[in-house]
Amino acid sequence: MTAGRGLEQLYRDDGARLWRALVAFSGDREVASDAVAEAFAQAIGRGSNLRNPQRWVWRAAFRIAAGELKDRGRFRPPVADPSYEMEEPSARLVAGLSRLSPNQRAALVLHYYAGYPTKEIAEIIGSSPATVRVHLSQGRKRLRRILEEQE
Repeated sequence: MTAGRGLEQLYRDDGARLWRALVAFSGDREVASDAVAEAFAQAIGRGSNLRNPQRWVWRAAFRIAAGELKDRGRFRPPVADPSYEMEEPSARLVAGLSRLSPNQRAALVLHYYAGYPTKEIAEIIGSSPATVRVHLSQGRKRLRRILEEQE
């Protein structure tokens, strides 16, 4: 299978999931769409040089989205709008995530949704693994309290 064909399958398998993760992270559908498109475009440009295309695309997309938000000078809280194809419990979760800090939000989404280990999350968000563990711990506690409040 060619690299392009593999990326096409990766887009079919992971594209929507990656987009939803980026919406939860950024709160901005346009940022999410642009980051997914740019990450896949860069992956196509690299061709067969990618050892793990899935991990590379996820990492690139989060870096692109974070860079765009940094350039804008703000992280917008995610919108709790279920119209972008999330079920009600997920919409509640996105609303809860919007109340976390950007680093806590990124750490939780990357760890629990995308399955990244703390070392790779640290590389993506430009932090240390120890700091990522703190973001995960504090983010989980805070999110639990937020979700309990919503009930």
